[in-house]
Formats: sequence, C-alpha cells, structure tokens
Amino acid sequence: MGTITLRVNYSETDQMGVVYHANYLIWFDRARTELMRETGLTYRELEQQGVYLAVSEVKVRYRAPARYDDLVQVRCWVRELASRRVTFGYAVERAGTGDLLATGETALLSLTHEHTLTRIPEHVSKLLTPIPDPVRL
Repeated sequence: MGTITLRVNYSETDQMGVVYHANYLIWFDRARTELMRETGLTYRELEQQGVYLAVSEVKVRYRAPARYDDLVQVRCWVRELASRRVTFGYAVERAGTGDLLATGETALLSLTHEHTLTRIPEHVSKLLTPIPDPVRL
C-alpha cells in the first residue's frame, strides 16, 4: 500500500471553502503514481515498454469535507487484478486524526500505444499484488 501526504491548497477549494470534488481524482492519480513507483516500476518505464494504463472507471464516495490548509493522507492499494485490468482502492484521511474524508476506486485498462486492449505483462502483474480493503469503500 502506498501513502502520500499533502496540504490542501486554496486553489483546490470551492466558494464554500471545501475541496472541489474533482480534486480527489487528482489526488488518487498522485497516490497511484507513487504506489507504482514503490513497486519498482514507474508509469514512464511501463509506457517505454509499450503498455499504457488508461482509466476506464472511477468511483468516489465523499464522507466528510476537506478544507483549505488541511493536511490529508491518501492511501492507495491494488484491489483487483485481471489479465487486462487493474483496480485500485483509495482512502483519503485527515492527517493526525485519521478521520475518513473520502473513499474511491479506479479501474485501469492495459492498452498498447495504438490504444488496443492488451494483457498486463507478467512481470507487471507480479508487482501488483491485490490486498484486502483496509477501509470499507
């Protein structure tokens, strides 16, 4: 499981002072990118090998608001792995208190540089080990 910590920027909030909903997707992407890096394979290296992971589904459940200047942690893990798809889970928590702010998941398809569906290479599958969800999504 990978974890990133970030501070909410003013530019990430809406008129009510709450983090704008779409920013959670950006945070998910950042956490997923770091999880990939921690496995020993970056997205850049994967793409150099001719494999692209494209988001095909997104699900977010907002539980409590994150606000300007909050310190948040975004946890990411592999939920499911199939021959051509990998699903990641996410938990966004307020740092220090552990209050659950949002949960979510993204499903990514494995594509060639020509945008056709392809199998996830075996050496990549070995790095993406699914684990039980640490929180209820």
